[in-house]
Parts: sequence; C-alpha cells; structure tokens
Amino acid sequence: MTKHMTRKQLDSRVVDEIDKNLRQAFDDMAQQPVPDRFTDLLAQLRASEDKAKRGGDENV
Repeated sequence: MTKHMTRKQLDSRVVDEIDKNLRQAFDDMAQQPVPDRFTDLLAQLRASEDKAKRGGDENV
C-alpha cells in the first residue's frame, strides 16, 4: 500500500509541475505583443467587412 501511495504522490508532483510549467508558458506568451502581421491581417479583415457592409447597404 505504501508503494501505491508513493506512486500517487509522485504522479501528483508530476501533474503539479506540468501545471506550473504550462501556466508559466501561457503567462509568458500572453505578455508578448501581437505580431504586426496579425494586426495587419485584422485591419484588412475589418476593411473588407466594412466594404461589404457599405456595398450591401447600397444594393438595398
């Protein structure tokens, strides 16, 4: 029974370590600025949506 408990404790430590590392990686990534390429793509998408809305209104 002790061996099983030790394995359980070990598994718990491994899970805790993985959790800690994943949280740290996510926090680090979340602090990074959005790349210019993505902001440019978002601007293009917004412009395209705006153009489609204006075009749709003119046809009504």
